[in-house]
Amino acid sequence: MSSIRPYHPADRDDVYAVCVRTGASGEDATGLYSSDDLLPDIFAGPYVAYQPDLAFVVDTGDHVAGYVIGVADSLAFADWYEAEWLPGFIAKHPLEAARDERDRRAIGFGLDVRGAIVPEVDRYPAHLHIDLLPELQGQGFGRSLIRTLLNALRERGVPGVYLTMSATNHGARAFYERLGFAELPSSTPEAPALAISTDAQV
Repeated sequence: MSSIRPYHPADRDDVYAVCVRTGASGEDATGLYSSDDLLPDIFAGPYVAYQPDLAFVVDTGDHVAGYVIGVADSLAFADWYEAEWLPGFIAKHPLEAARDERDRRAIGFGLDVRGAIVPEVDRYPAHLHIDLLPELQGQGFGRSLIRTLLNALRERGVPGVYLTMSATNHGARAFYERLGFAELPSSTPEAPALAISTDAQV
């Protein structure tokens, strides 16, 4: 029976695997980049390293098949990322070694953590990433993960949380809107940004 629980350090490889297998607008991104670690080194690894107490996973009993990860203070996270995470990222994923434009775009994203911070960060200081393997989708785990993270953020006095997403991930967009996420004024068709207050009932 699958259940939600706090992240443990031993879950890191499974979290990386989920990130890759959902990394192409919800589809499997295995083999699409020069390294299968590239996407997780941007969208998963730094989060569980920086604030593991804001990471929650779905444990099937055999493996982790989904997660929500977040940071309570996006600006503080960016400071940490640049000081502590970025040097290792640059060494592991040098821009000059990118094999194609897809690689260059992804590496560029990893080099510019502040580029994903929305102008509305004062109202929504936290941000999140959530991914579920197909085996878990449609069973309510996504909603439960978001609810779990919102509760944890609210307990820390965080008023709101935002996310940015791929414009082509239409299924994710519909999911967020069903839960009550609203488009931010800074959102654009090419780079959608949505947010929700931590006291929302999802």
